[in-house]
Amino acid sequence: MGEITVVVIDDHPLFREGVVNTLSLEPDLRVVGQAADGETGLNLIRRLRPQAAVIDVNLPEMNGQQLAQQISNEKLGTRVILVTAYDDDEQKIHALNAGAAGYSNKDVRPEKLVRMIRFVSEGGYYIDDRELDHSGVMKWLSERIKDTRRFYGDPGEPYQPLSAREMEVLSLIVEGRSNKEIALELEISPQTVKNHVTSILRKLGVDDRTQAALYALRRGWVRLYDKD
Repeated sequence: MGEITVVVIDDHPLFREGVVNTLSLEPDLRVVGQAADGETGLNLIRRLRPQAAVIDVNLPEMNGQQLAQQISNEKLGTRVILVTAYDDDEQKIHALNAGAAGYSNKDVRPEKLVRMIRFVSEGGYYIDDRELDHSGVMKWLSERIKDTRRFYGDPGEPYQPLSAREMEVLSLIVEGRSNKEIALELEISPQTVKNHVTSILRKLGVDDRTQAALYALRRGWVRLYDKD
């Protein structure tokens, strides 16, 4: 195959520059852009249409899961590899359902990351150190969902990606906001907030708001920081 164009999105300059420098050494890989937050990264991908993107899960503005979902929704064609320090099967399931083609720990060796980029750019999937085709990744998902599924009332489809609005609500839940405060912040009705909270709990398979907040924090979906 010919040259592979890549975008790197990570808010840690040292890690981002390390990835860019590693990929720049490969004759068939060309880094065409980099960004430090999800919103900037999405606009970059919309404009440049790279073949692959290496994206951190824990990003400001829009996290990696949301970014992968938006890239998929807009059919931008960029194959996404999510990298994170949070490694568990539920996180991987969410990543694949959000539209990612690969998932890796941040301590990945450079040569392995290069191999992943080449493989997913050709249409493959890379998960659990395995190179999979579409049928293989569907089998992987089926097995992991069966093993990790929680049982709760009216489950719907397990491991559905959260919508952009649900992520906004979840971020405010993490900040300790009440339904009334969330409604005022987002300019929606308290009942709509309640509906979103119910959907969030169902999708994450947790019982209450505290568990939902911990789930998001432990996986790097939401940050606790001063927005100012």
